[in-house]
Amino acid sequence: MNTKANSEASGVIVPPFTLVSALKKVRAAEDGWNSRDPKRVALAYSEDSVWRNRDQFIVGRTEIRQFLTSKWQKELDYRLVKELWAFTEDHIAVRFQYEWHDAAGQWYRSYGNELWHFDESGLMRRREASINDVMIEQSDRKFDWPAPGARPADHPGIPDVR
Repeated sequence: MNTKANSEASGVIVPPFTLVSALKKVRAAEDGWNSRDPKRVALAYSEDSVWRNRDQFIVGRTEIRQFLTSKWQKELDYRLVKELWAFTEDHIAVRFQYEWHDAAGQWYRSYGNELWHFDESGLMRRREASINDVMIEQSDRKFDWPAPGARPADHPGIPDVR
């Protein structure tokens, strides 16, 4: 059995991507981030992964875990939806939206795009994220499933949420 077949049999999604495997990779990333578990999320990235997240530059799993720990201490009740935008053999582009509130109770919806580059074992080696935050009223929230946890399969994704 080849390496790709071995990886798929174990549940790891590796390049080269197909439409089906790219969609699975995006949903797996969304589910991981919705766990709000920095240790779990960091395992999807290579040991030397390089990120640009807004105006921050992050290198390696240790910094990724630190970044995510800080993020979820600030961005409370975080819920995320990702959507596949495009893919090639080892790259995936997504758009996303997430909602959260700060310690004062102000809600936000954050909109963004990410570009991902994967190594041959399916770990993300590079992540480029551009994100904008918009204040919303709590009554305008669209992402209200029980959290932390995965978005339910019947919850609308980005195309159905404005």
